[in-house]
Amino acid sequence: MTSYYQEYSKYFVAVDCIIFGFDEGELRILIGKRKLNPGRGQWSLYGGFVREEESIDDAANRVLFELTGLRNIYMRQLGAFGNINRDPGERVISVAYYALINVNDYSHTLLEEHSVEWVSIKDIPTMYSDHNKMIARARSMMQKTISSEPISFNLLPELFTLTQLQRLYEAVCGEEVDKRNFRKRVKEMAFIEKTDFIDKTGSKRGAYLYRFNQKAFQKNSIFKL
Repeated sequence: MTSYYQEYSKYFVAVDCIIFGFDEGELRILIGKRKLNPGRGQWSLYGGFVREEESIDDAANRVLFELTGLRNIYMRQLGAFGNINRDPGERVISVAYYALINVNDYSHTLLEEHSVEWVSIKDIPTMYSDHNKMIARARSMMQKTISSEPISFNLLPELFTLTQLQRLYEAVCGEEVDKRNFRKRVKEMAFIEKTDFIDKTGSKRGAYLYRFNQKAFQKNSIFKL
């Protein structure tokens, strides 16, 4: 460290991660109880302080990997939260990120190890500090992004039904969509590829499984669901 800026106060910088998953037709968030003061025992997002040798993106990637064991997952910076009294312990400025993962890729062992759980977006409890505001802003950003970027596929298994895709879209947006119109628009998208596989878990007749075609998407970057 240099001797510059000695006349200015020093503050803590942290990252907080809003991790979304999709399961049983519900948009879910990974949260747990705080294990340290201030706020021990309160519901909280998972986060950590930025280390001296890290960028904020590196810190967020580290925190996400510690919690999920996954790398190269979809992550976007949400913004900074810096109200003076947001943390009763010290002056802490937090940069929030939201990430999207397939819940089936997340180890149950890690759930127990970190004492976290998947909670429906409809049942989010009162959270520590301004974490409820972070969650609300993250969902708002997702709602704006889901119709312009193919982020949905980060929350689904590699093979999915059109019903699963529609339910995910409805869960993120918080409103129902017309089934016929939705499927018509989906089938016009070259990067949503129908396979020969059939899912028979919902009925004897079954439903065709689809997958996201990254190469086709890159050729046609206009996405509107």
